[in-house]
Amino acid sequence: MEISKDKRIEEIAFHYKEILRLIGEDPEREGLVKTPMRAAKALVAMTSGYTSDPVEVATQAIFEHAGSRIVIVKDIEFYSMCEHHILPFFGKVAVGYIPDGKMIGLSKLARIVDCFAKRLQVQERLTAEICNLLSSTLPNKGVIVACEAEHLCMKMRGVEKQDSSTITFDYTGEFVDSPSMRQEFLNLIQK
Repeated sequence: MEISKDKRIEEIAFHYKEILRLIGEDPEREGLVKTPMRAAKALVAMTSGYTSDPVEVATQAIFEHAGSRIVIVKDIEFYSMCEHHILPFFGKVAVGYIPDGKMIGLSKLARIVDCFAKRLQVQERLTAEICNLLSSTLPNKGVIVACEAEHLCMKMRGVEKQDSSTITFDYTGEFVDSPSMRQEFLNLIQK
């Protein structure tokens, strides 16, 4: 039996209240009384990718298409939560593909990024999941995904490196066999 969203929020809020108590705070203090519920609602929103189906999103808007050597949507911003520390990481994704008789609605590429980003994640898997999903659901001759992100788990704790960012890259099809195609993609997303 699936638990309702309201019940999940209520249960998460209960645990946030206990966490506040465990770190030495008074959850009944004026500024914190509503914090468990706010934090629970925020967490449910930030992890809404668990309740969305990226395959369904991808297959809703696939159309006939005979042109374009490469289609790119770049600077798709995302916000995610690191599965190791449950701290935010955020950045931008660029998605490219070579159509094979079909194309996908451009907004669906951004929605697919959100489906995967709004889960507890690591950047490497996020990049691969986007690439693999498009490669398997959209008729194509190749898919390429680049992701650049900043991780608060590296900035707020641990090594505390404020200027660090991470780049991940995944590709299939013609992009595997053609360094020049990969370079063309990189050149185009740098403009």
